[in-house]
This record gives sequence, C-alpha cells and structure tokens, in this order.
Amino acid sequence: MESKKEIPDSETAVSAWKTTPRKISIIFLLAVFFTFTVIAFANDIIDMGHQPRSRFALAIVLSGLFAVAYAIGGIALRNKAWKAVIPLMVVQILTMITIGNLIPDAPSPVQMDAAAMGRLQSRLAFDGVATIISVCLGYTGFVYVSVGEARRHSRVQAEMSRQQALLEGELAAAREVQQVILPERAETVPGFKVESVYQPARQVGGDFFQVLPTGQGGLLVVVGDVAGKGLPAAMLVSVLIGAIRGVAEYTKDPAELLGRLNERLIGRTHGGFSTALAARIEADGAVTIANAGHLSPYLDGQEVELNGALPLGVVENAAYQVTHFHLPQGSRLTFYSDGVVEAQNAKGELFGFERGRAISVQSAAAIVQAATQFGQEDDITVVTIERLAKDEGSTSAGTARVLATA
Repeated sequence: MESKKEIPDSETAVSAWKTTPRKISIIFLLAVFFTFTVIAFANDIIDMGHQPRSRFALAIVLSGLFAVAYAIGGIALRNKAWKAVIPLMVVQILTMITIGNLIPDAPSPVQMDAAAMGRLQSRLAFDGVATIISVCLGYTGFVYVSVGEARRHSRVQAEMSRQQALLEGELAAAREVQQVILPERAETVPGFKVESVYQPARQVGGDFFQVLPTGQGGLLVVVGDVAGKGLPAAMLVSVLIGAIRGVAEYTKDPAELLGRLNERLIGRTHGGFSTALAARIEADGAVTIANAGHLSPYLDGQEVELNGALPLGVVENAAYQVTHFHLPQGSRLTFYSDGVVEAQNAKGELFGFERGRAISVQSAAAIVQAATQFGQEDDITVVTIERLAKDEGSTSAGTARVLATA
C-alpha cells in the first residue's frame, strides 16, 4: 500500500522560493522593506527630529533590512519561525542600542529661534511625507504581488486542469485497450470449466492473464502482475499480452514461454519487473507449470509447491524450471494475483494467505467479492480451471470487469 510521505517544512519553503518568480519575490521583499521603514520615521517624529542625520539614515535602512530578515526567516521556518525571530530581535535591539550610544541625540535647545523652528518643521514634514511614500510603496508592492500571484495561480490551475484532462483521456484510451487485450470470455475447451475475474484497483491495472487452447484438447494459462500501478503498468501489460500471444503460436512449453517473455521485457521496464506463472494443462489432466516470482496456485484448496525464480525483466537469459502434477477429474486449480492476499481492511489487517487458501475452492467471482469486500488495495485477478467429469459439458465464465475510479 502506498503511503504519503510528509515533506519537511524547510523543504516546502525552499520549494516555494524556487517556484515563485524572482521578480515577485524581490517586489515582495521591497514592499516589506518600505512598509517597515515607517517605524524609523515614527521614532524621529517622537524624538522631534533631534536624531543626528547619520543615525536617522541608519535607523531607516536597518528597520527595513531587519523586517526583510524577519520575513525570510518566517517563510523559511514557518511554524518554527521563532528560531529566527528571537535571535533577530536580540540582534536588532543590541544594534540600535549600540548606534544610540555611538551617535547620541543632539541636546535639546532651551529655546528655539525662528531658524530652528523652521528646521524642525522641515524635518517633521519630511518624516510625514516619507511615511506616506513608504506606506504607498509598500502597499503598491503587496498589491502587485497579490495580483501577480493570483494570475499565476490561475494559469497554473488552468494548466493543471488541461494536464488532468489529457491524463484522463490517456487513461480512458488505456482502459479501452485493456478491455480489448484482456479476454471478455475465456476459450471453451471440452472437458474444462474456466472462470476468470479481473478487477483493477484503478481505472487501468497491472494484472494480466491469458487462457489459450493448446490445440490438443488442453489449455495454456498465463497469469501475471506488473510491478506498479496506473498507466505505466497498463502499457507494459499491453506488451506482455502481445508477447504471450505471439510466443504461444510456436511453443506451449511454460518454461520456454517465460524465457521468451523475459527477453521481451529486458531493457523495457526501466528498473521495473513483472511476475508471471505459465501452466499447460493437458486433456488427460497432466499439468506442466513454471513460475517467475508469482504466487503459487491452489489445487483443491492446497498450495502447489513450485520452484522459485526471479520475476520477468530482472536478468537476461533467465532459466525457469517446470513442475509436473496431475489435475484429477472434478478438481479445481485456482490462480491468484497478489491483490487477493494483500487486500487490507480498515484496521490494517491483511486478507492473507490462510484466508486465500481457504476460499480457493470457491468460484472466481466469490473469491474476488470476498477480497474486495475485505478491502481492495491492488489489482485483483482470479482464474479457476476445473477438470470436468466425462458426463459434464465444458463451460467458461466471462471476465467480470469492475473498473474502480482512481
């Protein structure tokens, strides 16, 4: 089962800075700078313009720069912003105290003449006008950023909607392809009753199966599971189904068939793989089976012991061993994909192999229904082959396709 990985706040913040246009980031920080320079102008008004010009200029610049530092630290650390705010606040206080000691206020005059009064009025007027300009610049910057980000968000959402529509179209096309390549109804072979049910966990799945007549009154059964889900797995299923039908035209040997399928997948899986199991069932009940990392089948409720082997697409020139046994009349051979045993309920409990073995004597539809109701997590495929008594007619049950939405 796939789980969501929690992304650290620091990584999210870095991603936010990278995805935000540089122009927007710069204008935002400038807006912060100008907005908080108002603090310096307000302090100068409170001091009645007695600050020396050098200290006044430093106060303006430092007020804006510290505000920018607070903004960057808050965005970077988010809910841990205090780790940046507290040290910055301490540094800011110490810096302003140091500047105040190095550049003290000019002594306040006992009396002010007309010239001094004029200078004071000019200073306070400058503070007022500068405050208005700073607020306007900061406000304009924030508005620009808000509008720009809103437009960018709209464009991103529109592009995401377009990509979603394209993806849904591709999934619909893949679903149609799967409905064509996976058999709607298994071949009818005298002496056998064949049932098959396929239910993907999403719109398209990674399970596959084929039930083909051997031409000598027997059956060739191939069941497999491509690693992964969704469209990539579905496309690899298409490759495998085509390969199975092509290879089956000149060989019905399970080991050779798996070897040929392995050759077709080498270099095409991009690090992935596929499990598979091939079984040839003769008219007299003789079974020859080879396995490539897939679940062993059940014979009348008992697991068939098979030799282990690597899945398809892992190593070149892989060799697969065969196992021989007999399918008596009236007996049932049941093939699963791991979606049955890996079904999981709300408590996190797996359906498991014991339940899977216990219900393997039931019909394919009943097995799939039990696993689905328990809690489907992966694609589910069940194929059952029952060898009929001589007086029974051969039958085949259609493939049940219940396409789950993603």
